[in-house]
Amino acid sequence: MDALNLTLFHWLAAGSRPTPWVLSIASAFALWASWPGALIVAVALWRHRVDRAYLGMVAAAAALTSLLSHAIATSLDVPRPFVLGLAPAYIAHSARGSLPSTHAAMMFMVAFGFMLSPGLRNLGLPLLALAAITGWARVYVGVHFPLDIAAGLVLGAAVAGIAAVGRWLFGLLTLRADPGSPTHQASRSPWSHS
Repeated sequence: MDALNLTLFHWLAAGSRPTPWVLSIASAFALWASWPGALIVAVALWRHRVDRAYLGMVAAAAALTSLLSHAIATSLDVPRPFVLGLAPAYIAHSARGSLPSTHAAMMFMVAFGFMLSPGLRNLGLPLLALAAITGWARVYVGVHFPLDIAAGLVLGAAVAGIAAVGRWLFGLLTLRADPGSPTHQASRSPWSHS
């Protein structure tokens, strides 16, 4: 996997002679792409009132994803490409561990969280595209390896899946606790009194 990771890095990264306009675009995405993502989440909060509790859960899960990603990266302490001298860093970045990418983990987590909710799926597609472009950009500017982005994607997908299961369980428990719900009515004994 290490050879593949290095091969992909050399193929995707800017290297020592980047194309100026591509570097400008990649740098913008690498640094600022989380802001359009936050704008999409804000639009969802405003327009999808019925999903606000779930969106709150997605926001909490994104914070948890960030903490998990930082903890994993600190414990693994995988050097970044610019630290190893494989490419220049075209954006300012610390030298701390790079695996997994916290940007990728959080952005993919939010995107998958939206994709797993039928009412938010139409906003999930742009979030997914934004996460993918940001992942490419962070490799291009020399601060991550492709494996860092892939690990962030897997971590984000796992946390989003757990959040979706949590939403389903919460809905199931709420439905069973509601005495007027058809599920609750069907589970009552015929000899019980109202």
